[in-house]
Amino acid sequence: MGQFELGMAMVRAWLCEQSTAHGACGHCTSCHSIDVHAHADLCVLMPEVDMLQRGWPLSEKAQGEIDDKKRKPSKEIRVDAMRDAVEFTQRTSARGKGKAVLVYPAEQMNAITANALLKTLEEPPGDVRFVLATEAAHQLLPTIRSRCLAHTMAWPQEVEMQQWLQQQGVSAEAAQAWLRAAGGRPMDAWSMAQAGKGLDVFQRLPKAVAAGDVAIFSDMAPPEVVQWLQKLCHDLMCVAQNAQPRYFEPADLPKAPSAMILARWAKSLGQEARTADHPFNAGLMTEALVAQARTVLHSKA
Repeated sequence: MGQFELGMAMVRAWLCEQSTAHGACGHCTSCHSIDVHAHADLCVLMPEVDMLQRGWPLSEKAQGEIDDKKRKPSKEIRVDAMRDAVEFTQRTSARGKGKAVLVYPAEQMNAITANALLKTLEEPPGDVRFVLATEAAHQLLPTIRSRCLAHTMAWPQEVEMQQWLQQQGVSAEAAQAWLRAAGGRPMDAWSMAQAGKGLDVFQRLPKAVAAGDVAIFSDMAPPEVVQWLQKLCHDLMCVAQNAQPRYFEPADLPKAPSAMILARWAKSLGQEARTADHPFNAGLMTEALVAQARTVLHSKA
């Protein structure tokens, strides 16, 4: 839904030297510093895997540990990073426009990390502002939620989402198809459209899996393979209950086995999702997942 983009737009406007009623100017030194991820008065807290993916720098200590293979990038917001952020809030503003801390996705703070933030969040020093952006506010500690002003983003209408995708350069027909493939999430739909995969891949995917065709996943990492199999399982469970599928067109789906078989498959895929990032042999893992899926889809009882 764009929670990170909205949060970033807010901190850009706060720190901008020539901000307007419509937000940051996009041209001043402050805006440029944020563009190159080097603003002295902005602290961005994300899981290390997201920081690296989005090009935001890690602390020297964290980067050194990862470079030296002492550990892997964290999927949670580490307490060490939060303590650095608290120390950051206590320093004087470098540019005189205040300071900002953006936490995303905020639900990735574990209990220790969240508790390290509590006191500072309740009484921020000086002119520090916090933005906690999340898709799962209910997963935040009640003590965190009680210290924040909440803003719930409204889910856009499908017409609005399609228009927005067309404004990004996606054709009208493709916009509708990508939205369906993304489960109605416009930011995900745009990311998928930008990834360069043809729509025909996703349209052929269900029946290719039923046929045991591993090649359909040739350029996908195991976590992405698991995600698409989970989407397929979800839609088949919908069909088995006489409901409309969410991700695939009904005509593209193979015949659904029994609901009990699909429930077992869904549970198995959930377990696979927890270890899909491990350094297994990606090709063998994909073959095993497709073989399992083919067995499920051809089950009679």
